[in-house]
Amino acid sequence: MPGHDGSGRPASGQPAWHALSVPELLDTLHVDPAVGLGEEAVSRRRQEHGPNRLTPRSERHTLARLLSQFDNLFIYLLLVAATVTLLLGKWLDSAVILAVVVVIALIGFIQEGRAQRALEAVRDMLAATARVLRDGERRSVPADALVPGDVVILEAGDRVPADMRLVQMKSLQTQEAALTGESEPVDKQLEAVAADAELGERSNLVFSGTLVTAGQARGVVVAIGDATQIGRISGLLAEVETLKTPLLRRLDAFTRKLSLAILFVAVLAFSVGLLAWDRDWGEMFFAAVSIAVAAIPEGLPAVMTVTLAIGVQRMAKRNAVIRRLPAVETLGSVTIICSDKTGTLTRNEMTARTVRTAEDDIEVEGVGYRPAGLFRVAGREIEPGARPAAIALLRAGLLCNDASLHRVKDEWRPEGDPTEAALVVLACKAGLDPQQERGARMRLDAIPFAAERRYMASLNRDPSDGGTIYVKGAPERILEMCRAELRGARIAELDAAAWQHRIDEIAARGQRLLAVACKAAKPAQQTLSEDEAERDLVLLGLVGFIDPPREEAIEAVASCQRAGIRVKMITGDHMLTARAIAAELGLENPDRALRGRDLERLDDDALRIEAQQVDVFARASPEDKLRLVKALQAQGAVIAMTGDGVNDAPALKRADIGIAMGRQGTDTAREAAAMVLVDDNFASIRRAVEEGRTVYDNLKKAILFLLPTNVAEALVITIAILAGRTLPITPVQILWINMITAVTLGIALAWERAEDDIMRRPPRHADEPLLTGFMVWRICFVGALLLIGTGGLFVHGRETGSLAVARTMAVNALVMGEVFYLLNARFFHMPSWTPRGLAGNPLALWMIAACLGLQLFLTHVPFMNRLFETAPLDASQWALCTAVGLAVFVLVEIEKAIFRAGGSKLARGRTR
Repeated sequence: MPGHDGSGRPASGQPAWHALSVPELLDTLHVDPAVGLGEEAVSRRRQEHGPNRLTPRSERHTLARLLSQFDNLFIYLLLVAATVTLLLGKWLDSAVILAVVVVIALIGFIQEGRAQRALEAVRDMLAATARVLRDGERRSVPADALVPGDVVILEAGDRVPADMRLVQMKSLQTQEAALTGESEPVDKQLEAVAADAELGERSNLVFSGTLVTAGQARGVVVAIGDATQIGRISGLLAEVETLKTPLLRRLDAFTRKLSLAILFVAVLAFSVGLLAWDRDWGEMFFAAVSIAVAAIPEGLPAVMTVTLAIGVQRMAKRNAVIRRLPAVETLGSVTIICSDKTGTLTRNEMTARTVRTAEDDIEVEGVGYRPAGLFRVAGREIEPGARPAAIALLRAGLLCNDASLHRVKDEWRPEGDPTEAALVVLACKAGLDPQQERGARMRLDAIPFAAERRYMASLNRDPSDGGTIYVKGAPERILEMCRAELRGARIAELDAAAWQHRIDEIAARGQRLLAVACKAAKPAQQTLSEDEAERDLVLLGLVGFIDPPREEAIEAVASCQRAGIRVKMITGDHMLTARAIAAELGLENPDRALRGRDLERLDDDALRIEAQQVDVFARASPEDKLRLVKALQAQGAVIAMTGDGVNDAPALKRADIGIAMGRQGTDTAREAAAMVLVDDNFASIRRAVEEGRTVYDNLKKAILFLLPTNVAEALVITIAILAGRTLPITPVQILWINMITAVTLGIALAWERAEDDIMRRPPRHADEPLLTGFMVWRICFVGALLLIGTGGLFVHGRETGSLAVARTMAVNALVMGEVFYLLNARFFHMPSWTPRGLAGNPLALWMIAACLGLQLFLTHVPFMNRLFETAPLDASQWALCTAVGLAVFVLVEIEKAIFRAGGSKLARGRTR
């Protein structure tokens, strides 16, 4: 079957269809374009090549996908905790833990289902029917019935049903942005192109799934099904492995270590109680289970889920829609952003930047479609109306033009081709009134732009009752049609070499060029022929266009670079254009750029080196983008990748966080991505990164808050068992503490605002563990304080009251310690005794009130006393519990002050 290898070049043994002439193509495929294939040939080729459809990828059964979500060590720990609580007769607590397990599993199940829908979105892009010639008759057939060699008829509005080589055409344009990244419709031609031409330069091919925007054509099918460009991308998408987010990788490592620690302590306590104290094995078994229940942070998954969900809500308000919950935190880990150019870093609005006449190189200010901006020559402001050649050029560009400009409130909106709209804006900046000019110089006839002609021409009446022919088009083509040039107000001999030099000079600035020319029409002329339009023209000059960077994107790039995040631009556009935009954006290394063909020549080791050093990549294929992402990840980078087309989907799926465009993006890109930009604006990515860092900070604060309690609970039980004493807290009481503190105090940290230096810190290292050295110290320090306070009040309670009173004092001491420690945990290093520290998060105060209310409920309501083996406390006993909490607060603030005074990196929040 005609196909391609992974490079986008023809597969081994297959011709380079774009490099063949039309007669060579027809001879190779044994087809007459006026007749098409016969039924016998169609039947034979279908048997050989199969149907024109994408092969369904093997997908796991729904039940298997659901069950696989439970294959996680943290899930196993939670299931053990749920089983233990059920054995202890606490079915409600068991149900809560099981509900958390189910929520986590469902999130993973939904994510995997979305990845499968990305493949389905690719398949949905294929055309349903096609018009073909068979046995000399035009027929409409199902698109999946096409075979290589079929002659297909295309018209404007058709979706191309297979990859085809054009053999006949008239003014054909196709929209290929989804495949090549080229933002504007592509003009097609019949001539052969170089065998090593990149995908976006194969102008004699049309590709399956793209859209015909103008013209008519006949094409011969050269690739169907999986061998098409879109089929190749579908195959890549199915094969790409979605990486776990940094948070999930850290969580896996954390749960493995936690499980081993819990198992070790539980077995040690069981063995000591059984062998040293000769306790009953059943009693020791439940004591060991109590240690496990105490050590497992049951509330952590719920707190993490809520923290991520709050991050999702905040990002949605900032035009970033998160489709996969863990991706919120991943944004905070990003070290490199690989961004598309058009519409993301740039405005996606063509702007005339240069006007070049024979005498002047004029720079035009202003961006977008707002008709405001100065004209300058060598930095000095000029009046274009005082330059005859310049005003003649601008008038010609306005009149030989089908676009218009409208103002809606404060917004200027173009209608028509973006480049033509930019010419209208340019004329308005010079003081020309489009309505007045077109009225005074009414159009009499026109020759529309066509790819084979490469120009547009119009015949306009002159105010002196004469007529003028205006022509604009590709500079090389217009030069061929000119005999003279306008220098100031006089016509002079054409200096073609000088104009070619000017063309090269402006193109080197990354600008797209149009040449504009004119000549006087014959007296009383009413119609315009191609022969008249193509000879004896007077060249007026050149106009250079560029899609300018967004102003907010320039600042966003600078902010990302200050935060240690490198920005790389990957575009389907020309290399010169890409380098010019990169320089304006302020990328670190805008002078070096690599094209897709350059990347294909590099092996994986060489690519890793180049991928780090180069920041601009042009004409990149889907395989190139995927290889770039893998090369950067191989060096430990955390990659955010933006894209909008089908060609971006494999790289979006592979990246640590894929970011699809909400306005211009395809469904395939959105399904493959973890995040969608509502406004297609790079500045929204920067804001999302800031939010991601805040979310990760809040997750660390939640862990830093919750784990000391588990440490204290596990230690107090372990020490009691090792000492042969009565348990100060029962397993049921432990579950109560963990549950109410997590759903009240722990969740309050999810609403914490970003700390002041959030975007001045370097990105976290990819290998940074979930628990850093600083966090282990803080957890152990606070755990020890809670252990001392809890154990001390239990001993005091036993000396002055019953076992129930002693345990109730121990429980409340632990909770009061957490209440005060919540205020400490709001900041890693800043003091918490300030007004912002004590009252800066109103939700924290409400959650503290809710927690205290639940503790009063546990302590003083009779049926809760029976269920949890608690007893009412008097005012002095409550005062002792509160004193424990106050002591924790003061001692942790002293610890913070010591770190700050020592100038420690830990104190500055660099928890690595």
